[in-house]
Amino acid sequence: MHSLLSTVQQLGWYFLTVMLGLFLHGFGTIAILFFLGTRRLPYKFVAKLSQVLATAFGTGSSSATMPLTIKCLDGMGIDPRVTRFVIPVGATINMDGTALYEAVAALFIAQYRKVSYSFGTVIAVSHSSIYGAAGIPQAGLVTMVMVLDTVGLPAKDVSLIIAVDWLLDRFRTTINVMCDALGTILVNHLSKNDLKDHPVNNAEPHEMVEFCVEKE
Repeated sequence: MHSLLSTVQQLGWYFLTVMLGLFLHGFGTIAILFFLGTRRLPYKFVAKLSQVLATAFGTGSSSATMPLTIKCLDGMGIDPRVTRFVIPVGATINMDGTALYEAVAALFIAQYRKVSYSFGTVIAVSHSSIYGAAGIPQAGLVTMVMVLDTVGLPAKDVSLIIAVDWLLDRFRTTINVMCDALGTILVNHLSKNDLKDHPVNNAEPHEMVEFCVEKE
């Protein structure tokens, strides 16, 4: 019983650590980078993306949310050439929320097994998980097996985090989608002059989406 309570307590700290990391990354690190690139805070844009983020949380899939993300960004006036390039690429390889989760999960399991790793190993784990995860629900568990094998931990230890993974998956997917959208807005801002110099004559007009655009 004591061992069970200790495991539950450790799992609770693991859950809180991942949640805190996702919050600081999404609303701290990304906000600073966005401000440095655009000289604007991203929170107004995040508010306009509320329907997209709710869908990402509900489905747990960045790929399933992709059409709505593109629609919403079109409604916000983002150049469709940018959205249709950045969003699909971001949904495939920009898994920053997943990378954070996988690194914390690997450290949690390692500490549970009383194994220590260097800072370089943690960085390698984070980068490998960015490109290995698919944009489908709970894909992180699949790549987690690969990560555990890479760092020399038994794959069966992934069972330690299954109890809370279904909920963490939704939060990290929301962060992934939010960062994809903000990255698209940033790319559009940085390349707006080049886009004006190369107009597309047959481009379709932006489709306005009511829930994505604030009424003036």
